[in-house]
Order: sequence, then structure tokens, then C-alpha cells
Amino acid sequence: MNDNMSVEQVQTEDLKAFEQRLTEVVGYLRPYAWRWTVLLIVIAVCTACGAWYWLLDEETSKVSFIQSLKNHPFFASSGSTLIILFMAGIHKRVISPAIITARCRKVLANFNMSCDDTGKLILKPPRSRSTPYRPNTRWPNDQQSDQTTHQHNQ
Repeated sequence: MNDNMSVEQVQTEDLKAFEQRLTEVVGYLRPYAWRWTVLLIVIAVCTACGAWYWLLDEETSKVSFIQSLKNHPFFASSGSTLIILFMAGIHKRVISPAIITARCRKVLANFNMSCDDTGKLILKPPRSRSTPYRPNTRWPNDQQSDQTTHQHNQ
């Protein structure tokens, strides 16, 4: 830190660096999320088309389930692929930028800030001095300490 820099300048630079890193992370994840989304849509459409032909086949009701899947390998393979993709977490990869920004919003709320879907910081107006900051977490002894504080204030 330079001796000529004030605390506010350092804080501003820290916020800018955090915002830049957050936008980089979200920007990096977006193309991958888009690719996973396209893959998911393609496999889902293939599964739906295969299911349509599988259900329209008159043989399906006359043979065993395993034999009907053997008769329709396109449906069996696309359906299996779809199941494997969901088990591997494709649904999380599709929405990964939204997960990152939601978690950042939750943390930034403690600092009276937020961020948009691209990772840009949003500064909220300061809280009034009459209402001090109180975290949302409450400890089991808080009721007791609140009563003690209330008694001391009277």
C-alpha cells in the first residue's frame, strides 16, 4: 500500500478488483453453461422423439420391457445418456453462473451490496444510523442477552 493512498482509495480498488474477478468468473462459465444447455436440449429432444416412436410401436405392448428397449436402441441409448447426464450433474452445470451470482448476492447483502447476472457490483444506499446492523443469525443465548439489554435500558 502506498503511503499517499487513503483507506477509501484502497477499499475502492479492492472493490474494483473483486468486481473484475467476479465478472471474469461469470464470463468464463457462461460459454460452458451454454454448451451444456445445448447438449441437454439435444439429448432431451432425441429422447422425446425416441419415446414417441417407442410408444407408437404396436410391438411394445406385446413384448417384454427389455425386448422393447432392444427393438428401439435409439430411445434406449438417448434415454440412458439423459439419465447419466443428470446423475453427473448437468443440471448444475447449466445454471452454474446463476448459482455463483446467487451465492455472491447472499454474501454481498451483509455489506449492503449486490451484483447483477454478469457479476457487476451494485451498491445499495447506506442504512440509516437509527437501525444498527444486526446479522440474521441468532444464538441460543440471544433471547437472554436481549432481555438483559432491555432491562439495562429501562
